[in-house]
Amino acid sequence: MLSAMIVDDEAPARSELRYLLEQSGRVESIVEASGAREAVQKLMDGRPDVLFLDIRMPKTDGMSLAEALHKLKNPPAIVFVTAYGEYALKAFEVEAIDYLVKPVEEERLNAALDKVAAHATPRRQSRPPQERIPVEKSGRKVLVPVDQIRYIEAKDDYSCIYTDTDRYLSTISLAQLENRLGPHGFFRVHRGYIVNLAHVEDVEVVSSGILKLGLNGISGKKVSVSRRRVVQLKRALGL
Repeated sequence: MLSAMIVDDEAPARSELRYLLEQSGRVESIVEASGAREAVQKLMDGRPDVLFLDIRMPKTDGMSLAEALHKLKNPPAIVFVTAYGEYALKAFEVEAIDYLVKPVEEERLNAALDKVAAHATPRRQSRPPQERIPVEKSGRKVLVPVDQIRYIEAKDDYSCIYTDTDRYLSTISLAQLENRLGPHGFFRVHRGYIVNLAHVEDVEVVSSGILKLGLNGISGKKVSVSRRRVVQLKRALGL
């Protein structure tokens, strides 16, 4: 059984596609989002097998969101669902699994689900062991799974690694961690900080366009984003 997210700014379109997916008997969980920003927030709670993604939406369009997700190590499959046929070529440049034109026909949707299932099965079977980072804690070595890391801060000759429950020291430099963790959805937002994009909870604009990031599980701390990295960060978050 598959998990899916429907991203469309029109509620009737989401309801119609949800109905068709439920009728197929092949999708066990369906999450809805009315735009790219809401989709990114919900993706933090878990990555579905497939995004059924509208293209023309206010603010960030579906193609921009797909391009951002395409950079992740294990992105969900993308199936574009749109009333317009002219984006088909560009859709496959971001390796979309399929391209459905509204109104969606049941037979055509099932063909798309076949492709999604074929894409999801080998990914699940061949998923490598989770990356872990060696750190120091109370005089002993600890291996921290990368998905538990919220952010990393440079401290003198060390790197401080923060999870939602603890802080660890690592002798691995921030530059080395950036290279090692980039494929896992981490982003260097500042010369002194790397953040796990999956745990970005809110983005606050302060004076002169400077951004500060709130991370889920971390209270009382906002991570600053350097001006030169703002555009890249917004693109990575689909903003």
